[in-house]
Amino acid sequence: MKKNDSYFADYAELCREADKIDVNLFDEYGVQRGLRDKNGNGVLAGLTHISRIESFKTENGRKVPCDGRLWYRGYDCIELVNGFRGKRFGFEEIAYLLLFGELPDKRELEKFHHIIAANRTLPTNFTRDVIMKASSNDIMNSLTRSVLTLASYDRSCNDTSIENVLRQCIGLISVFPMLAVYGYHAYNHYVNDDSMYIHRPQKKLSTAENILMMLRPDKKYTELEAIVLDIALVLHMEHGGGNNSTFTTRVVTSSGSDTYSVIAAALSSLKGPKHGGANIKVVEMMRDIEANVADWKDEEAVEDYLRRILNKEVFDKKGLIYGMGHAVYSLSDPRAQVFKGFVQQLASAKGRDKDFALYSMIERLAPRVISEKARIYKGVSANVDFYSGFVYSMLEIPLELYTPIFAIARIVGWSAHRIEELINMDKIIRPAYKSVMEERGYVEIEER
Repeated sequence: MKKNDSYFADYAELCREADKIDVNLFDEYGVQRGLRDKNGNGVLAGLTHISRIESFKTENGRKVPCDGRLWYRGYDCIELVNGFRGKRFGFEEIAYLLLFGELPDKRELEKFHHIIAANRTLPTNFTRDVIMKASSNDIMNSLTRSVLTLASYDRSCNDTSIENVLRQCIGLISVFPMLAVYGYHAYNHYVNDDSMYIHRPQKKLSTAENILMMLRPDKKYTELEAIVLDIALVLHMEHGGGNNSTFTTRVVTSSGSDTYSVIAAALSSLKGPKHGGANIKVVEMMRDIEANVADWKDEEAVEDYLRRILNKEVFDKKGLIYGMGHAVYSLSDPRAQVFKGFVQQLASAKGRDKDFALYSMIERLAPRVISEKARIYKGVSANVDFYSGFVYSMLEIPLELYTPIFAIARIVGWSAHRIEELINMDKIIRPAYKSVMEERGYVEIEER
């Protein structure tokens, strides 16, 4: 125990007593906790052209849960994936769509590829002097530090003109794979005492191919691996203005802050286990199930263990079946539906069919187990995190990089929302908090 641990433990208790708010007061004052109503609907805080999510339909004047749908700039995300699948990698194409509002033609896409490739460079000695110093097993913290340090190299850091912000955003989109993968290699070398290798990105490769090439010692990957990772990046690229990290992007942008500070704030939000870190918890939960259920084909045994997880008896004792349910979607998460087919194909190629069968079984059993325990107002289904962690494990991506991979994708959405907020910004975002404190008179120190 550190010298001051007991000191902080004692004062932490004072904080708990001073800051605890009676939950009944939220209803009394009509406060929507988490900016959501009792049905989980978010408070309407803004307007956007960038994306739309559908989880309910109106029938006879009533909201009825429906299969989820997700649109990027008016295009159904499933149609977008089907449009480029098997023909070309989609990350750059869909990034162009989200940033500029239209799908690129061949010439525009080729030019955008060149721009991204040209921006895949870091300042001289940045890898050595910034990324490799004070390496951390929390690659999200390493990524955030790198982003903030890049601001020091930008003479137009505080210029919030659309032209300059677009330059900054495309620059960050281009180097995020390098910042994340190099951050992992530094940690793996200095903390895990493993070999160090830094591969430079190749201009001819897509973002997904470069990630796999830079990550692996031999630079080798299969076409299927790169295709699946590319689709994962596209599906994680954007998810409306209300998700925590994108709303953070909007809030900090509305204050007039610079791009690097805005993206650092979004990264800090994304790293939370309730947001971008959820896929890590899914993998950890699945490992726990595999270790404690003798027969993975025994549905009764698996279902019983899921109940024990939900009852806070096993695993992390938080009472959550990770990867199940979503703040918005009800009957299904369209991203998970798209993903599942590719997951099965990759599992077959990797000899992980047994694991895929267990995932599929839990996807089917978990909603029933959850509905037995709690009142479900909108349905429970597997979300994209349920399968993404499994995919990353099959791609031999280290656990420490799961959330950074999410960030590599989502920075495109953050950039689009930052630009949209700047163009339409009128006032700083400032929600209200109702004070429920009691007024007190000052007491002299001798009388306390």
